[in-house]
Amino acid sequence: MDIKLQCYNVAKEVIEKAKLNKGAILVVGCSTSEVEGSKIGTNSNYDTATQIFEGLSKATSEFGVHLAIQCCEHLNRAIVIEREAVIREEIVNVIPQKKAGGSLATVAYNSFKKPAVVETIKADAGIDIGDTFIGMHLKAVAVPLRISVDSVGYAHLSCARTRPKFIGGIRAIYNEDLM
Repeated sequence: MDIKLQCYNVAKEVIEKAKLNKGAILVVGCSTSEVEGSKIGTNSNYDTATQIFEGLSKATSEFGVHLAIQCCEHLNRAIVIEREAVIREEIVNVIPQKKAGGSLATVAYNSFKKPAVVETIKADAGIDIGDTFIGMHLKAVAVPLRISVDSVGYAHLSCARTRPKFIGGIRAIYNEDLM
């Protein structure tokens, strides 16, 4: 199983189906333990994380989308992202490690040109590999996004996009392009 290619294809499909524009943020939560077939938090793996990161990074770079990686619960699910993408968010001082942040967050921190960690972010779409709960990092109206695959390695995969809130009542007309 080619995890790098699988993650590239997942990210590409999410970006296309969510209609993400250049500069949008794609948040990814991932348990490398789950990808390897183990229980979340029990088998963190840098090699697997590197493959996942490379696939995700390649797809987001091709579309000009910012990649945001969620840390594990030991860092309160903080986000690792390129500093240029977080102009308004408050940067916190922590460096993810294998057992405090997780393998993917650690690989991301060490791979980004100018990494930053923030406590929260409001992403335009998300990929959850291994049921890590990324919902807190999505914009207000998250919508499930069904794609052609439902797992990465052995890990359950779920995806979401966001849309603007509907306001008004029965007289309101909505822009189909924003749905």
